[in-house]
Amino acid sequence: MDGPCSVSEFPALLRELDDRPEDTEHGCVAVTHESEWSISVSRGGYVIFEHLENGGERHMCGVSDVKIIELWTWLSEGDIDSIEREPWKPGYR
Repeated sequence: MDGPCSVSEFPALLRELDDRPEDTEHGCVAVTHESEWSISVSRGGYVIFEHLENGGERHMCGVSDVKIIELWTWLSEGDIDSIEREPWKPGYR
């Protein structure tokens, strides 16, 4: 998501994945913190957590919408420690 957003906008952002099922080229949505940490989500609950400048990619599969909103909320608050405690797997897959 470009620019600052409110936590209340996260459900609508997530629904964008359902609104364009035929759009396979743009099949993910993301929230990025000013610290350059980013969480992107693809259809089916595939989530990537990474630092856009320094890398360190991690992923989880089959993440629920509720959990995705929680992760994005932590990110928007700058709570990277809580995000890092989740059961991430290294790399993109």
